Amino acid sequence: MSQFSIARRTGGPTRLLICDPDPAVRATVRAALARRDSLDMIEAADVAGALALLPRCTSALVGTVDPEDAVRRIRASGFVGTLVVALSESSVTDAVAAMRAGADDVVQKPLVVEEVMDRLLAATPARRPERRRRAARPLPRGGDFCGLYGRSTAMQAVYAQIERLAASRAAVFVTGESGTGKDLVAAAVHAASSRRDAPFVALNCAVIPAELMEVALFGREDAGAMDRAQSGTLHLDEITQMEPACQARLMHFVETGRFSPVGEVAEREADVRLVCATSRDPLEEVRAGRLREDLYYRLAVLPLALPPLRARGDDVLLLAETFLARFAGEEGRPMPRFTPEVVEALRTRRFPGNVRELQNLMRQVVILSEGGTIPPGLLAEPAAPEADTPGRSPEVFIQGWSEGHAWHGRVEPLAVIERRAIEAAIAAFDGNISLAAAALDLSPSTLYRKKLAWGERTRLS
Repeated sequence: MSQFSIARRTGGPTRLLICDPDPAVRATVRAALARRDSLDMIEAADVAGALALLPRCTSALVGTVDPEDAVRRIRASGFVGTLVVALSESSVTDAVAAMRAGADDVVQKPLVVEEVMDRLLAATPARRPERRRRAARPLPRGGDFCGLYGRSTAMQAVYAQIERLAASRAAVFVTGESGTGKDLVAAAVHAASSRRDAPFVALNCAVIPAELMEVALFGREDAGAMDRAQSGTLHLDEITQMEPACQARLMHFVETGRFSPVGEVAEREADVRLVCATSRDPLEEVRAGRLREDLYYRLAVLPLALPPLRARGDDVLLLAETFLARFAGEEGRPMPRFTPEVVEALRTRRFPGNVRELQNLMRQVVILSEGGTIPPGLLAEPAAPEADTPGRSPEVFIQGWSEGHAWHGRVEPLAVIERRAIEAAIAAFDGNISLAAAALDLSPSTLYRKKLAWGERTRLS
């Protein structure tokens, strides 16, 4: 008796979905299976079509130019059957990415159909119970997932990936634009893991002065973050801005699981899971020599990329309503109404500052709205600062932002001029650090670090 007949008798009909944009590939598999009455087959040309058919299938073979994205979307839909990815080219990177995203196996084109069937019908006992257990806790359709909000396909894929990564002990590396919620994702990985009852400790490498970073991380007279995170999770935000000496000490911990506090020789062990994040391109930071290559590859065992708000569809409306309700309660004011014009303005705005920008904007809306009506133009896309022209110097540009300040035209220390320009830019954008940083051609972390330094000097003076 063939394995196909056995599969049909013991596990019910095996219905295979083949998803591939190439009709010749689908025809090849269809012809090879035409004589097998124990196997039902349906097909789709793309992932969107496959998602509608998956509830009727027990196994799926997917060929696509973006295997990682396809697997994420399929797993996010709740599909727990065997999933095999067919790659057109021999790419270790694509194969690893597909497996990390949730594929059971990877095969190479041109397909050897009998081999593919063997893999599709494999029981995979070690993987399936775990996947069914995770699927038993449905992903959110209307809001909250460990502090994250969104119904979009992109965010459903993020939630599914968080659940998969949470079960591992390996390091996680989160990337995404500033304001996308990387800190919330790190906390969600911790909350969904077996370490949830242990400490979650976070350090932002961009705002801690370089000379204090090693002490903050490894401790000296007092316990550092590594000690405080014992048995739990340590989140290192903006890891690419960590100083080289501290990167070397961190690399030693990653390799050995041991560290020594600053000024001490004796080492101690730490059972700590690392979740790192950056708003920069980590590979570009490696090429520029700002991030150790060996450290990056040890930290990026499980990568997770966050989508920008502009790629999340109507999540912007869900988030806007959530923030409005929160801030209206805090301010004791009526919740403003969403007119069709408001909805359109939110949908078309680019939000370069992502969720953080939307959050700041909704607080402004609550405070500035009268009688529940949002003032016209409040949600309009902010005008970009004028670019320098050959006849206009940067000094005149800064003066436009700093109108009313008597410093223009005087000779003052560069640090004073810099601070005035930064504070003026922040004020011009109503406190939005991301927009102010973009206008000044700086990273938001640079502005946060400078503000922190000014605050330190103020307290010491």
